[in-house]
Amino acid sequence: MAKKNQPEPLTGEELIKKVKELGNLSKEEKARACGYYTVTKNGIERVNMMKFLNALIDAEGIELDSTSNGHGRGGRSASYKISVQSNGNLLIGSAYTSKMGLKAGDEFEITLGRKHIHLKQLNVDDGDEELDEAS
Repeated sequence: MAKKNQPEPLTGEELIKKVKELGNLSKEEKARACGYYTVTKNGIERVNMMKFLNALIDAEGIELDSTSNGHGRGGRSASYKISVQSNGNLLIGSAYTSKMGLKAGDEFEITLGRKHIHLKQLNVDDGDEELDEAS
């Protein structure tokens, strides 16, 4: 069986627009149409309602956590969670790189563990190599 090309899930304004276009469909049908599903190795599609609903909350700019820093309405805040994309990539968004003051071209050493990936910034002069945000 050929693997289906799974689209990237919609986010932000695109997500809100698409949900409005889908009108009277069920929540599950809307989530699937917006790309919030996975296909198992047996070819079964599973809708990921939690990711869909969280993306809608983020797209609307609703802050459910009390992590707001008091600078206006905000928008999306860093959740310290990412998912592997359908193409196998992990994307670390600008919220994280900005918080660390990273610039284009900054380099990292990657160390793989059994259940973790550790990034260590290279060529750091001030000794503050790692930002530990463990909760």
